[in-house]
Amino acid sequence: MRITYVTETYPPEVNGVALTVARTVSHLRQAGHDVDLIRPRQRHERRQADDQQWITHGFPIPMYPELRFGWVRHAAMVARLQRSQPDVVHVATPGPLGRTAVLAARAQGLPVTVDFRTNFHEYSRYYRLGGLLPVIRHHLRLLARAADLTFVPTEGLRQTLLEQGFERLEVVGRGVDAQAFSPRWRDGRLRAQWGADVHTPVVLYVGRLAAEKNVALAFQAWERARALCPETRMVVVGDGPLRAGLQRRWPQACFMGTLRGPALARAYASADVFAFPSLSETFGNVTLEAMASGLCTVAFKAAAAGVLIEDGRNGRVVPPEQPDAFLDAVCQACTALPSLGPLRAEARQRARMSDWNEVMRRFAGHLQDLVHQREVGHARDTCLV
Repeated sequence: MRITYVTETYPPEVNGVALTVARTVSHLRQAGHDVDLIRPRQRHERRQADDQQWITHGFPIPMYPELRFGWVRHAAMVARLQRSQPDVVHVATPGPLGRTAVLAARAQGLPVTVDFRTNFHEYSRYYRLGGLLPVIRHHLRLLARAADLTFVPTEGLRQTLLEQGFERLEVVGRGVDAQAFSPRWRDGRLRAQWGADVHTPVVLYVGRLAAEKNVALAFQAWERARALCPETRMVVVGDGPLRAGLQRRWPQACFMGTLRGPALARAYASADVFAFPSLSETFGNVTLEAMASGLCTVAFKAAAAGVLIEDGRNGRVVPPEQPDAFLDAVCQACTALPSLGPLRAEARQRARMSDWNEVMRRFAGHLQDLVHQREVGHARDTCLV
C-alpha cells in the first residue's frame, strides 16, 4: 500500500503517542508499505520535503509549549496527495495538520482513517479551559465522522465514544517489547544510587509531569507508605511543567528526568511498585512497560489498567472515584513487598501477551480492507464542516 501518515507528534518528543507513531511508521515500512510521513517541524529542524517525509510549519501548543502543532494550506496538502497518490490517508492526531489532511483527502476522494489516541477534550479541564470541552468534543466527533474508520485502543473507550455519538470505531490495542522491558535489567547499582538496598521498597512514576497526569497523588501515596516503611524511596522518570514545583515540595524524591532505551528499561526493572494515578489516558503505554518489567502496578481501573490488570492477581486497580483507595493500595504493596513475587510474575506474563507485531498486523489489515472496499466501489460520502 501507499500510505500517507499524518501526525503532530514524533520523536525526539517523548510521549506515548510519539513513540507509538514512530514504531507504527517503522513497522509499515519494514512490511513493504510505502509511507509518506507528514509532521510539523520541531525546534532543531528545518522544513523539508522529499518522497518519504514532509516536515511542515510547526508552532508550540499554547498549553503545552514543549509540543508542536503543524499547519499547511489546504492547497498545499492537496498538491502533496496528488503527487504521492496514496491508497489511504491515516491521521494519528486531531490537530490542525490532521484536520487539513482529512479535508484534502476527502477532496481527492481518498479513504481516511484517524486515531483517537489522547483525551484532548478531558485535558481542557486541567488547564482552566473546561468551557471549551463541548467545542473540542464536537471537533473530535466531526473529524471521526469524516473518516471511514476511527481506531481506539480499548473496548471500554469504544463504548464510551459510541455513547457520545462517534461512529465506525475499531479497537486496535497497544503492545510492548517484552525483551526491551524485562526484570532481567534490574540493576543493584542503580538502586544503590537511589538509596535502596535489596529490601527497600522503591515506588516509581514514569510519565509527563503535567496537571492532567494527576502526579501529586503518586507522591501522596509515597508519603503514606513512608509512614509505615520510612525507608521507602520514590523515583520519578519524566519531565514537564510541574517538575520544579514537585522537586521543591518533595526534595527527598529522586528525579531522573527523561530516560529512553536501556536507561528507561533499567529504571523500570530496578523499582518495585509502579504508581500510575492518571485518569486522562486513552491507554497508557507505561502500564504495559511496567508490567513487562515485573512491577506491581497500582492504577485506577481505566484505560490499559482496566483491561490488563486483575486486582490482586497481576497488579492493583481501584475505582476511579476513590483516590484514598489508590493511596492505600500503594501503601499495601510497599509493606507486603516480600510476598508480591507471584503477582509480579503474573504481571510479566500478561504483558507478554500484548505483542507489538500482532497489534501492527491488525492495524495494517484494517487499512488494506478499507483500500479493497474502495477499489470495488464501496465509497462513502462524508463531509467535515
